[in-house]
This record gives sequence, C-alpha cells and structure tokens, in this order.
Amino acid sequence: MQASGSRLKLFLYLGVGTLVALPLLIVLPQHAAPQTPAPDFIANLDPAQSAVHWTLGSTLHSVHGTFALKRGSLQIDPATGKASGEIVADATSGKSGNDSRDNKMHKDVLESARFGEIVFRPDSFTGKLAGSGESTIQLHGTFLLHGSAHDLTVPVKANLTGDHWTGSAKFGVPFIDWGLKNPSNWLLKVDHIVNIDLELKGTLQNPPAQ
Repeated sequence: MQASGSRLKLFLYLGVGTLVALPLLIVLPQHAAPQTPAPDFIANLDPAQSAVHWTLGSTLHSVHGTFALKRGSLQIDPATGKASGEIVADATSGKSGNDSRDNKMHKDVLESARFGEIVFRPDSFTGKLAGSGESTIQLHGTFLLHGSAHDLTVPVKANLTGDHWTGSAKFGVPFIDWGLKNPSNWLLKVDHIVNIDLELKGTLQNPPAQ
C-alpha cells in the first residue's frame, strides 16, 4: 500500500512538472530546419548553334551582317539575382557580304586586328527565371567593345527544356557615341546605333527549381 502511494505521488509530481514545462516549451523560440538555398545554374553556350546578326541603318539602305560566337557561359543565382560569366564574339569574323565595306569596317571602325573580341559580362539580372519553359529577364553587365567597357542592360527571352536552353536578345549598341569611328561620308550617313539580334543555344547545368 505504501509502495502504491509512492508511485502515485511520483506520477502526480511528473504530471505537474510536465504541465509547468509545457507553456515554457511553447513560448521558447523554435529553430526551424535550415533551408537549402537554390543552387546556381550554369548555361553553357554552343557557338556552332548560335549566331549574332546585326543591322545598321543609313540614308541609302540598311546594311545587314553577322558575327561568329567564340565561347560563352552564364552563371545565374536565382536567390540573389547575381550573374557572372561571359559571351564572347569574334570581332574578326564580322561580315556584311561586301568585301570593300567589310575591309573598312575591320580596319577603320572595329580595328579588329587589335581588338579581336567583343565581350558581354553580366553581373546581375531582374525578373523571374522559370525552371522550365519560357522566361523574360533583364540581364545587366559590362559590354567590352574596341578596348572600352560600357554598362549595358540586355532584355533576354530564355527557354529551358531539361538540360538544354535557348535564348534570344535584341538591343542597340551606340558604337559612335562609344568612341568608334563614324564610317559616314558625304554621300552616305549611317545611324549611330547598330541593332544586335542574338540567337543562342546550349546546355544547362543545375536548372532553377520549377
């Protein structure tokens, strides 16, 4: 009988202790499980399937041409909006279909023998990048042309499918205002902005979560 009474007292003691401790547990800060940040994803460029088209308006007609891409890789952090990497075009590959005009472009305007690459290096982006399907973002970075660096924001339409991606972008480059020689003459006046149309394709690593 005495043993039963002791067990009853112990049970009551533990029960009261639990009731006292429960409110304290409720009000104590709860530490949630750490959230795993979304991984960066890397978009590698396939130069063989990508192209740069350009158009330059003038008082007589518009001139159309191309540049070849040499290499490229973009790294995007969806959590912070940071970006890095580069897209590199071969300045010496520029052509418009007219040898005389192209020689002048390379010798007098681009000076491509000295400045053989045209480079865009992104540093940040705005907009939502979907894990699959189409997205539109604004990619900000530095555009390196003729040995000088310039701020540039490029609107990009991207499409992600599994481990492949495609992208397109249209933007203007004010090459004369950026210090390149004006190819105009007394007869032909050209626009100060050359319009660029990018078509990009490549493979994808660590795509953002859908």
